[in-house]
Formats: sequence, structure tokens, C-alpha cells
Amino acid sequence: MVEIIVVGSIAILFIALGITFLQGKGAFLIAGYNTMSEEEKAKINERMLLQTMGKLMIALAFTMLLWLLSSSLNIDWLFYIGIVIFILLTISTIIRVNTGSTSIFWTHKS
Repeated sequence: MVEIIVVGSIAILFIALGITFLQGKGAFLIAGYNTMSEEEKAKINERMLLQTMGKLMIALAFTMLLWLLSSSLNIDWLFYIGIVIFILLTISTIIRVNTGSTSIFWTHKS
């Protein structure tokens, strides 16, 4: 029961963060971005970064719902599928955000 409350609370937090990011707000909550200088921030397309992070937060919340279903229905394979999706989403987003000049997040200023 405790795990359902904890995971459910985290999923709700992720959904709230996702909605905030999708509205174009909350960039200061993104680790790494909030510590950049203004000069470094000027090189990044903040709108695209927020959109990507918002979508990621909502997708991760969905995987947590799979964990909740797994726990509620005693179906172990749902948990494993949720974990695999969670990890793949996280890794692919990290790669996408950090691919340098080929990334949609970096503005190309001459």
C-alpha cells in the first residue's frame, strides 16, 4: 500500500512538472540549465528544451502507472516493461538533448 502512495505521488508530481514545462515555464527546474551563464543559455532553444522535458515527464509518469498496475494486479511483467521503457526514454532524451550542434536545442548563431 505504501508503494502505491509513494509511486502515485511521484507520478502526479511528474505530470504536474510535465504540464508546467509544456506551458513553457519552469526552465529553472532543469538541472544543468539552471546553472548555465546567461551567455550559455542564449545558445539553447529553451522552448524546445521545455517541450522535450515536458513530454518526457508525462511519459515517465505513464511508466510509473504501469508500475502501479503491476503492484495492484500482481503482474510482474508489467513492472519490467515499465522499467525498460523508463530507462529507454531517459537515455534517449539525454542523448537527444546533448548531441551538440546537431541538436534542435542549440541555436546556430554566427
